[in-house]
Amino acid sequence: MSMNAIARSVNGEIRHEVDVNGRHVIVTDEPERLGGTDTAPTPHELLPAMLAACASTMITMYARARDWELAEVRVEAEYDSESAPRHVELRVYLPDGLTADQVRRLARVAQTCPAKRALEAGFTIDEQLIVGNCEPAST
Repeated sequence: MSMNAIARSVNGEIRHEVDVNGRHVIVTDEPERLGGTDTAPTPHELLPAMLAACASTMITMYARARDWELAEVRVEAEYDSESAPRHVELRVYLPDGLTADQVRRLARVAQTCPAKRALEAGFTIDEQLIVGNCEPAST
C-alpha cells in the first residue's frame, strides 16, 4: 500500500501544511528561535507522536474487536534525537482490571504497530530535485 504526503510552505514561511493522502491536512512549524512561530509541532516532533498514536491505536482496536472494556489507554514516546542510533522509549499505560492474559496480549499488540515495524525494518530513500514545477498537481 502506497501512502502520499505533500508539504507546502504557507506564504513562503517555515510553517507548512501537509496534505496526507489527499484526505487530511496537518500543520508543522518550527520554534521562534529557528524562525518559525511555534504554532504547530516540528516535523521531527511528529516521529514520537506517530509512534505513540500508532501503539495506542493498535491496542484500542484490538481490545474493541474483543469487546474488552478499556477506559483509557495512554502511550508515551520519548525520542532521543541526538543518540546514535536514535532511541525511542515507549511507555504503555493500561487501566486496572485486566487479566494477566489480556495484559500479555495487549503488550504483544503494541509491538505490532506498523509505524514501529517500518522504522525497525529500515528505509531506502530516492530523492529528486525538480526545479520550476511547484504548482499543485492536478487531480
